[in-house]
Amino acid sequence: MSNNSILESTMTLPVHAENLASMLSENSKAFSGKTICQEIRYNVYEPLLWEKCYQDIIAIQQYLLSIGFSAGDRLAILSTNCSKMLEIELAVMSMGGIAVPIFAGYPREKTNLLVDFCEANIVVLEDDAQINKLSDPDKFRKIIYFNDLNISAGNQISFSEIIGNESTADITGIDIPTDTVCLMMYTSGTMGKPKCVQLTHGNILSQQAAMRVLWKLSSTDRFLSYLPWHHSFGGIFEKYAAICNGAVLSLDNSCGKDIDRLLANWRKVKPTVFFSVPRIYQSLATMMRHDPEIEDLIFHNELRFIFTAAAPLPKNISDIFEKKNIPVYEGWGLTETSPCCTVTDSNVPRKIGVVGKPIAGVSLKLSHDGEILVKGPNVMTGYYHNPDETEKVLLEDGWFKTGDVGKFTDTGLKLISRKDRIFKLSNAKKVIPAEIENLIAKDCAYLSHAYVSGSGKDYPVVLLFPNTGMFDQKPDEAQIKEDCLCPKNLIEYVNCLTNCLENWNHSIDAKYSRINRAKLIDYELSIENEELTPSMKLAPNVVGKIFKAEIEELYSQETATEDVYIIKLG
Repeated sequence: MSNNSILESTMTLPVHAENLASMLSENSKAFSGKTICQEIRYNVYEPLLWEKCYQDIIAIQQYLLSIGFSAGDRLAILSTNCSKMLEIELAVMSMGGIAVPIFAGYPREKTNLLVDFCEANIVVLEDDAQINKLSDPDKFRKIIYFNDLNISAGNQISFSEIIGNESTADITGIDIPTDTVCLMMYTSGTMGKPKCVQLTHGNILSQQAAMRVLWKLSSTDRFLSYLPWHHSFGGIFEKYAAICNGAVLSLDNSCGKDIDRLLANWRKVKPTVFFSVPRIYQSLATMMRHDPEIEDLIFHNELRFIFTAAAPLPKNISDIFEKKNIPVYEGWGLTETSPCCTVTDSNVPRKIGVVGKPIAGVSLKLSHDGEILVKGPNVMTGYYHNPDETEKVLLEDGWFKTGDVGKFTDTGLKLISRKDRIFKLSNAKKVIPAEIENLIAKDCAYLSHAYVSGSGKDYPVVLLFPNTGMFDQKPDEAQIKEDCLCPKNLIEYVNCLTNCLENWNHSIDAKYSRINRAKLIDYELSIENEELTPSMKLAPNVVGKIFKAEIEELYSQETATEDVYIIKLG
């Protein structure tokens, strides 16, 4: 396939609702008596029915109208996933307002920066932990809270009080134009001025219409959802896949961090579809191999397919599902494309790095330097209060510059790297760090993340972040490389890595791209510190800044030879 051509879907984008208010109105009738969402209360899933949710949405809208909230106003949400957050977000978006979900785990300074930047005049928050972050709670028109607060003020009102007011009105917003902005999401891992993506009703609904062509979701489907709603993978792609098709959205309170809890909820829900990132699938695979009962639990007879995104899913992991005849779909996209652009065909053998062909309505092309450009109804209107960045990425002819570099293959788009991560060494040779990182990460069960650096230097180096939890267990043979030493601690892991790094280096054809030094960092990267994105990808800009001293140490001639965590190669 020529990389000069335009890659577009052969499927036609189906007709869809003009706006979220119309979708909710239609679905509340079509799915009356069925569950839209359920969450754990006292260790039991408590359902929220469509008609109750719809009435709550109307009550929320009536309250917001009564305090002067109008079209285009912004409401910030500081909360973990919950049914109350779902209702207030749907109410605001469907009435012409703009919801701005903000990660509840951010520290005080970051939280205030993002709340102030989006100019929210109403803030919705979960509990005391969130209101304590606000530097000046009194400046907001209203603060709506889910759980009782210890701090009281005249501008506060509880969510339960709002939905306690019954209304005979109908939903507001049926006539809202499809190109109206309804959701603003902050991109992750960025430095400097925040980038807040503005998305419309049409962006969200066209996405779900396109996916309807690929898979037939219905009210009989059940999602087990842990992906955070301040991020596009969970907050748009997964959440609206359930809502638009009447499927049950079961909230998983493991937050993707507690696999035992996730499995306990899996037992309760028996999901028919599951959306996740490779790190969780790897954890599930390890547990399945050591416990046949867990394998039977995961592969119950109603599981239809799984979806993976954010990073390449190792083939040995996807093979586990495919051998059980469970289709594995992989997708690619960005928050700016709301988010999905491509999806793999489950009937085509998976190839690492290939993320499939465009979904209905979406077109791709490559610029002269290999950057992937996207055009379609899923592309954002621009960044909020950031015209310079908007002008850089949105071209006049409608194409969006993704910042990802790729190439076209017979089975679809192959991702190569983020454009801004490709660097040149001192000899002007070009290095693609993502290729090296993926080579390392896909082969080592004991490694969580790898970060390659070397811009302007004589050779590349790598920081390695271990998965220390693996030291306590021996992985299945299918999960480890041949001759793996199966380390029990960091000292043993250094010895193991030395051999593996030498082997990985030899598999890299371009000698200048081979790693010269590596350092093992006994540190767990986190979403809270923005070292990981909400989809658990390493945030290179942040990691490079935080570990600048460790990187420079690898180039220092005075590097202490007794530092057992530094590995010298070549």
